[in-house]
Amino acid sequence: MKTANDRSEYAIEIEGVWKIFGGKAQAALADVKANGLTKKAVLEKYGCVIGVADATMNIRPGEIFCIMGLSGSGKSTLVRHINRLLEPTAGKILVNGQDIMAMNSAALRRYRNEHISMVFQNFALMPHRSVVDNVALPLEIRGVNKNERLEIAERTIDMVELTGWGNKFAHELSGGMQQRVGLARALAADPEILLMDEPFSALDPLIRRQLQNEFMKLASQMNKTTVFITHDLDEAVRIGDRIAIMRDGRVIQIGTPEDIVMNPADDYVADFVAGISRLKVVRAHAVMQEISGFESLHGALGADAKTFPEDADLSQMIEHAIADEKPVAVVDRAGARIGVITRADLLRTVIEGTETS
Repeated sequence: MKTANDRSEYAIEIEGVWKIFGGKAQAALADVKANGLTKKAVLEKYGCVIGVADATMNIRPGEIFCIMGLSGSGKSTLVRHINRLLEPTAGKILVNGQDIMAMNSAALRRYRNEHISMVFQNFALMPHRSVVDNVALPLEIRGVNKNERLEIAERTIDMVELTGWGNKFAHELSGGMQQRVGLARALAADPEILLMDEPFSALDPLIRRQLQNEFMKLASQMNKTTVFITHDLDEAVRIGDRIAIMRDGRVIQIGTPEDIVMNPADDYVADFVAGISRLKVVRAHAVMQEISGFESLHGALGADAKTFPEDADLSQMIEHAIADEKPVAVVDRAGARIGVITRADLLRTVIEGTETS
């Protein structure tokens, strides 16, 4: 077993996790492993439901890792294993190198309070407490003295742009403001891990986008490892460093937004990404031709050719291509030319990304 001193390169390690709901879960699991029973067959034979099936993923420190899928895919079930709100039927979970499954109840409660915070879809505010007292609650449980916890709470309220609302109650706030309070409560405890279960899905589109912007800004400032659950691929692509797509309890594909959009693992993922605009997702390095191959066919690229960094998005390059049809050079971080992109390359990439492709 790993100890706190055996730090992994990963903040969260999930290995072979299964969750089967029902009184015959272990028998069902053994049958699934031995005979490959389907989810439907397990329900018919054992009266059990497979929530998560052999999930494995590693999440890096400071990463925003999105887990997405349709209703019933297992995404919310999986995230509740990270802080052991649910007990897995099988598998291993390490958080910052510590075996969560080996903790007794007291150690687990302490670890949750000090290291992991969760933001729920339904806000989960205490109606009899003011905003500032809701935000200070994790610190109160930790035993922080009143003056210090209120000071931290007020500072966190300012961070989520609710200055002046500390003495209000939940029923006096809009849905978007209540979710800000929920986020502030999670951040006030200064956790290493943030678990966010569809935190913005109950909000209208405009408020949702504003909170996405604010969350991304806060995440970059605070460098929290975040597991973000969503059923919305646009949201996952917008905020996630990497995305895991789940279906029927299984992890189908893990990759960067660009990986998922450009190289879907199967038809299910391809259907998911069919309507996603590639303009803000696909980067220059994924579109470019090798510079040697281009020059062997067309001659040397001029020294005055426009250059783009390898992580430039399509929209930037298309703006340039509208005004100038000449090929552009792609450069690495050191400024060295590593590829070429033509107007035809850009058009081909955009067309292949449409639903009619």
